[in-house]
Amino acid sequence: MLDKVKHIILVLSGKGGVGKSTVSTQLALTLAEADHKVGLLDIDLCGPSVPYLLGLEDRDVHQCDEGWVPVYTSAEKRLAVMSIGFLLKNRSDAVIWRGPKKTAMIKQFLEDVNWDELDYLIIDTPPGTSDEHITVMECLKMVRTEGAIIVTTPQEMALEDVRKEVTFCKKTGIPILGILENMSGFVCPNCSECTNIFSSGGGHSLAELAKVPHLGTLPIDPRVGELAGTGKACVKELPDCTTSEVLRELVRTLTTVGQ
Repeated sequence: MLDKVKHIILVLSGKGGVGKSTVSTQLALTLAEADHKVGLLDIDLCGPSVPYLLGLEDRDVHQCDEGWVPVYTSAEKRLAVMSIGFLLKNRSDAVIWRGPKKTAMIKQFLEDVNWDELDYLIIDTPPGTSDEHITVMECLKMVRTEGAIIVTTPQEMALEDVRKEVTFCKKTGIPILGILENMSGFVCPNCSECTNIFSSGGGHSLAELAKVPHLGTLPIDPRVGELAGTGKACVKELPDCTTSEVLRELVRTLTTVGQ
């Protein structure tokens, strides 16, 4: 089912809570705003947040002769979404599965979803380097994968886990598109001044150490946080904020790499 997908991009993180799913959804929305046909696959089986972030929690997936039909965010069908969250009755339901069942579910997502023609498929993965990641690597061996974006925060503890993620990518042969530093500084909603409440520059330093590109630095911006659950693109609603600038530059980088 991935034969009609031109570019596949993984979004990884070594640690939970770094904003990986927010980055994945806003990246997908930014690509869609640039007139690309985009798919967003949420394989974080135990913590699926993509349906909530896009305001799609009340939607259901259906089956057709070709497989599962993804959920579209609009009538234009520029962004298609698949997540186990659509299969749960409510947000508080827990997925309590052992490895083999998780593996089977991810294989279904990768092989049985009728994505149709896509310019980009963004795969939002769970944190770490566990069964889910190995399954994705095995399933994507026969298709061209553009590479992985690794999301981190500036704190030293998060950077330690990201180092492991970099090692995982190199050992499994996943090209690293770059490291994106999230939650770097707090943007005041009144004066727009950015204050480094955590340390800063860790993502850039790690990118230099790992010899991979640094894709940008995203601050904590309450205005961006308010977009969660609306399905609205930051680049459209807040075109002049730092987050929008970084997302637009990231899309320019990805489209250049994919040529």
